[in-house]
Parts: sequence; C-alpha cells; structure tokens
Amino acid sequence: MSSTYFDHNATTALDSRVLESMLPFMTAQHGNPTSRHSFGRHARSAIERAREQVADAVNAHPSQVIFTSGGTEANNLAVTGIAGRYGASQIVVSDIEHPCISRPAQALQQRGWKLAVLPVDRHGVVQESGVEELLRTETSLLSVMLANNETGVLQKVAGIAAIARKHGVTVHTDAVQALGKMRVDFAELNVHAMTLSSHKINGPQGAGALILDKRIDIEPVIHGGGQEKGLRSGTENVAAIVGFGAACELLNARLLQEPGRIRQMREHLETGLKKLGAVIFGAEVERLPNTSFFAFNEIEGETLVMALDRKGFAVASGSACSSDSSEPSAVLLAMGVEADLAKGAIRTSLGAGNSAEQIDSFLAVLAGEIARLRHLTAVAV
Repeated sequence: MSSTYFDHNATTALDSRVLESMLPFMTAQHGNPTSRHSFGRHARSAIERAREQVADAVNAHPSQVIFTSGGTEANNLAVTGIAGRYGASQIVVSDIEHPCISRPAQALQQRGWKLAVLPVDRHGVVQESGVEELLRTETSLLSVMLANNETGVLQKVAGIAAIARKHGVTVHTDAVQALGKMRVDFAELNVHAMTLSSHKINGPQGAGALILDKRIDIEPVIHGGGQEKGLRSGTENVAAIVGFGAACELLNARLLQEPGRIRQMREHLETGLKKLGAVIFGAEVERLPNTSFFAFNEIEGETLVMALDRKGFAVASGSACSSDSSEPSAVLLAMGVEADLAKGAIRTSLGAGNSAEQIDSFLAVLAGEIARLRHLTAVAV
C-alpha cells in the first residue's frame, strides 16, 4: 500500500535538482573549504555561492548568512550567542515558541537571567500591547516566531520588532516554517536575527542558517577553527550547504505557483473536516496556506495518527520534535484550549506533491476511523 504524505511541516522530500547540485561534493569534489589547494578553493567557492542564494531568498546580504547544522543550532546560537554579549537581564519569548527557543531561554534563566513569556490570544496571536508591557523591564533579547509550526498562525513580527527597537532590544525571529510557504523578507521584518532551515524547503537535512544584522555582536556557541566568521566553528558540510542554496534558488518559481493551489486544497480539506465535526485551531486568523491543526472531541490524537498511518496517511499530532510526548500541545494550552481537546490535536501540512484526490481519500478514511474509534469507546463504556 502506498502512503500519502501530509507532514511537510516536519520535513520535505529532497528535490531531485537539489540532489544533483550536491552529488559532486559527496564524491569527486571532496575538498576541505579551508584548504588552500584547488579542491579546497572549489569547496569554498561553492559555499559562498550558496550564501548568496540563501541571502537572495530572504532579501539579505550574503555577509549576513551564518551557516549552521539546522534550525535548532541557529536558534540556540541566536538566544545563547546574543545573550552572551550582555550581562544577565531579561529575555522575552512568546508562549508558542519551538523548544529550541524556549529551552535555551530557560537555560539562561538558570544562569540568572529573567525570563518573561509573551502570552497569545485564543487564536495564537501575540498582542503588541503585551510586548510594550514586558519591555518596561530592561530587556536584551526578544524572540517571536514568524509562523507557528503546529497551527501555522502568523505573527506580526515587523510591528513587534518596531516596539522592541524603540526600547533598544535585539529582536530575533524563527522563520523556519515560513520560508518556502510565504514571502520572507529579512529587511521588512525589521529584526536583527532570523533562523532558517534547509529541510523544510526540499533541501537536505543537516543545514540551516542564522541571518544576522552585521551590527549585532554575538558570542559563538561552538569554538574551534573559526569557520563562519568565528561564530560556528567546524568543517562545513559542503554538500548540505550547497543543497540548501540550490533549494533557496528554486523558491521564487514555487512561490509564484504553489501557495494558491495549496491553499485551495486546504480549504477543501477543512470544509470536509468541519462536516465531520472537527475543531480547527487558528482558523480565524492569517495562517500558512498549507497547515491545518484540528481535533475531534473524545478522540485521542496519537491513537488517530497511528490508525491513519495504518491506512496509508502520514499526519502528525503536533511538532515533530515533540511527537514522542503524550502531553497535550503546549501551543494549544497557551491558546486556552482545554487539555482534553488539545490531546486530540492532529496536524496536516500539505506540500507540492499533494492533490485534491488525496484530500478526498483522506477525508473518507478519516470519517471511517472516527466512527470506529467512537464505537470502540462506546463499547468500552
């Protein structure tokens, strides 16, 4: 039985054109980018070309691109690295951040920093009035994600950044989920630092970047040979970086074609979900065009995910990085969703390879599985 993949927010398939760009650097072109000979120079040139491609994708300058092993490292570098330039003061993060932001922030709290959490409303949106209130306390860093990985809800990052800059606060945004699904412009967002990841845009796993305002000084998290302007030491993963660049170069054409079609598929999906009685989270505000996060009363999310997987549909019960947890979604709890309903949450995230026919098949199977699970619950009672 073939499977249908509805989990593109977790990771995406490697584009064949991206793979083609990477292959030479996995075989014949095996030079270390710091070496002075022709092999090394060729590898270095390839990295710098990728740096230009990533910068072009988000309207940044190549000198602002710091390559990392992925979004998690880039987020840790942003939080820990920026904090390292200040004495312990306050760090502000939103209540719906990915763990690779919230946990480094909590680690700073253990080292004497004050941690303030920006609440969200019932739609999952940070309110600008809350930003003003928290920044009355001396603050060094504020981090608010651009698009939530579970709900897809977008934040008004540029407005939040304007408030923070007025208070002299350094601003970071995690744009990992946004890149490839919407236009992302580093300059327009008005932030000092931004995180990106390759494997969310049909690039390889193991590559990411921190886009950094050149006027911002940060401390390295990894010390060693001084690669990436001394901010990320270690021999570069040339093939992955090249692939990341190639994936970024392919984004413009995709953004002209895909979001509208994918949004139509999501609307078709959500029409069917509502007929089945689903509660759709964040549906009343602006979201990524591909993401639906929903739940059914008295249906346990993990059970439904496994049942759908057996029927050939790959969906998620929340963030891929926390999918081994049986706890209800922290994002939904922050939105005021009751724990029992939050435990039933399912995420579908559509991609270029999906079709309306797959949506129809999914809805038919979903209806059957919900009926079966409710029957089992009734019999057990």
